[in-house]
Amino acid sequence: MAKFTPAFLKKLEDLLKEQGYDVRYEKGNFKSGFCVLEDKKVVVINKFSTLESRIQALTEIIVSLTKGGQINADLRSVGLKNPMVDSASDAEIEFDAPESTDVPSEESSNTGE
Repeated sequence: MAKFTPAFLKKLEDLLKEQGYDVRYEKGNFKSGFCVLEDKKVVVINKFSTLESRIQALTEIIVSLTKGGQINADLRSVGLKNPMVDSASDAEIEFDAPESTDVPSEESSNTGE
């Protein structure tokens, strides 16, 4: 499985660049995405996104472009296990990511009663 590292992010960027897409990081209040502007293929990622968000956005974009037939990419080449699923279901992407423990459960919260 892939890990959220700058090296893995670079692999995803390189994969898109090999397919003719320009990967750009821009600031603003938007979700990441891709488009074609006057025959130029552009992927725009929010500059303020975390590393994990950038990797997830690029992976989702690559899966979407591959399913749509716009690119021919195999995410296994960059370390993802079984990233492609049939077009009848949603993409299931496996990552090695630590689980978040920021939000305490209701049972363990102290309400003072």
